[in-house]
Amino acid sequence: MSMYISQGGLDELKREYQKRVKITRREIADAITSAKEQGDLSENFEYQDAKEQQALNEARIAQLEGMIHDAVIVEQTQGNDTIELGCTFLALVNGAEKTFSLVGSTEADPIAGKISNESPLGRALYGHGPGEMVDVQTPNGSIQYKIISIT
Repeated sequence: MSMYISQGGLDELKREYQKRVKITRREIADAITSAKEQGDLSENFEYQDAKEQQALNEARIAQLEGMIHDAVIVEQTQGNDTIELGCTFLALVNGAEKTFSLVGSTEADPIAGKISNESPLGRALYGHGPGEMVDVQTPNGSIQYKIISIT
């Protein structure tokens, strides 16, 4: 399954992967060795905790491998007539102008204005252009977005 991401987002995933493989794995292995030296493993909290951290780290490494493998780079686009993945746009929402970027789900950060192409908001705005009004259904009712410009 394809995962849409910017080059910067992919680079960040690769950095996290390398850190977990080269540094975190070693730190956890050292913690396990140290805990083993304390004796009885059945009642050794440090050992149990280190083993749990090891399992979580390995699960995240596997997840990152899959994400990196399935990554499809989305270039930042400019000069579009409609909202597409990778573009930034200005919209009027509840009387205030707000800047948004349409990004892949792994880079979504609604507080920073980065909305996922898979979110209800992203799907509703996709394909619309400047001057258009888009009603977006939310749990609290409908919110109207007027697209001002696409940069």
